[in-house]
Amino acid sequence: MGETKKKKISVYLGSDHAGFYLKERTKRHLAGKEIPIIDMGAYSYNKEDDYTDFIMPVARKVAKNSNTLGIIFGGSGQGEAMAANKIKGIRCAVYYGRDEQILKLSKEHNNSNMLSIGARFVASGKIEKIADLWIKAKFSDKTRHKRRVKKLGKLGSV
Repeated sequence: MGETKKKKISVYLGSDHAGFYLKERTKRHLAGKEIPIIDMGAYSYNKEDDYTDFIMPVARKVAKNSNTLGIIFGGSGQGEAMAANKIKGIRCAVYYGRDEQILKLSKEHNNSNMLSIGARFVASGKIEKIADLWIKAKFSDKTRHKRRVKKLGKLGSV
């Protein structure tokens, strides 16, 4: 029997001004690992920009393709996750610099397909490890987790 080749995951990135520099650092890191990256902006620092302008395009792209993930950045990461989770099919977790185990659990238990980083709470020297941990984590595929994720998918959205 022939082996089926698994499609390589692409990662969409997006940020507002508060997360701009952390996004750029993450982009360089992932590119160095030969992970396909699509930067949805911001493309330059502008303290007057609005996170929804960059986060929503990422969420829409990730929702349309199961071979993609999204990492988004904002000051706290909270509003960005709230916006992303408005899109049907998005399961966006928030990380703001505490226990790294939550990165794995967001994938293992909830099959998160987006990660929102609170840039004001995460040391820039840790972003590479954070991105790697989350991207590499896998859904546990246990019956109870599948059931819960299926229920999430049935909830209302825009």
